[in-house]
Amino acid sequence: MQTTHLTTNAFRIRFAAILAAVTVASLVLLTNQAHATSNPGFVLYSAQGYDHAAVTAYNATHPGFTVTLNDNSTGPLLEQIQAEGNNPKWGVLWVDGATAFAQLDNEGKLLKHSVPKVSFNTLGKQNVPADGSFTPTGLTVTGALCYNSAAVKASQLPSTWAQLEQSQYASVLGMNDPSQSGPTFPLIAGVMDQLGKYQSGSTAKAVADGKKFFSTLAKGGLLVSSTNGPTLGAMEQGSINMAIVQSSACYGDELNGSFPAIRVKYLNYSIALPSAIGIDAKQPAIVRDDAQKFVDWVMSPAGQRVMQTGDPQGDSLFWPVLNNENPANKVIPPLSTTNAVTINPYVWGPLESSVNTWFDKTVVPA
Repeated sequence: MQTTHLTTNAFRIRFAAILAAVTVASLVLLTNQAHATSNPGFVLYSAQGYDHAAVTAYNATHPGFTVTLNDNSTGPLLEQIQAEGNNPKWGVLWVDGATAFAQLDNEGKLLKHSVPKVSFNTLGKQNVPADGSFTPTGLTVTGALCYNSAAVKASQLPSTWAQLEQSQYASVLGMNDPSQSGPTFPLIAGVMDQLGKYQSGSTAKAVADGKKFFSTLAKGGLLVSSTNGPTLGAMEQGSINMAIVQSSACYGDELNGSFPAIRVKYLNYSIALPSAIGIDAKQPAIVRDDAQKFVDWVMSPAGQRVMQTGDPQGDSLFWPVLNNENPANKVIPPLSTTNAVTINPYVWGPLESSVNTWFDKTVVPA
């Protein structure tokens, strides 16, 4: 009887252990199922040419949740975010230009301290906000002067922005619409910043000087198209001979062979244009955590490789912001040759909506 009693107790102990293990496994399974059901991932709002490649690569190598892509031009994406208000559908935003992110940060819509702990080079450090609310992922410049070398000689081009106001240049010049094209408001803000010699304080003089400049271009015959494609297409068709647009767009058309005569000249300044990525602060914690994993991956060597190869004749033509990374193609010159200036996105971001509205009413042809 003594032996039987011990055997029974041992059985009970083993049974309890098995039951506990099954219970724990069931809880883990239910938790995973709940995560998969309630949080399948997040939606990436992006205007980057390499975003499809990035999402495909990430989803293939990181099971557990899915990144869904909403790809569009920057303007419509920002309008969508504003329309969603306090019920956001986006989890991460990834577009060119820090001004839009600065304004979203001012509105409390970005997760602070979300910048990955990576080794930024000097260029990267210059574009990391103090509160860590968005991350620079690469850099191009806007305000590059692209021109048709078959129609105009390099010696016939202007050398400064002020010379663009002359009728012989304005009448054959094109640019994008800032309400559609993400790089274009930073371009306009940069011109205002430089013309008004903006210092800390009021931007009124800078804005007024910039409005006068672009109004003069409009009166001289400036052609405004929606985005890079139509603007460079107008130059290829002979409607214009020059365009002030994003550097990567010019180099891309040169590399892909669609416009062999296109060339780039930099005037007395261009405007540094960081591509940036930020996380929606209004999403549940579990979604924010998944979004952070994606941002961390973008800034990893694997993510940077996808950025540099995902759109080799377009947005992949950027200057890296991390140490030990180099531009993907030799067509990209040293950044020092672009005369790039950096504007304060927290000064100019709040002015984006009003300046864009003015531009569309005044500069864009009716």
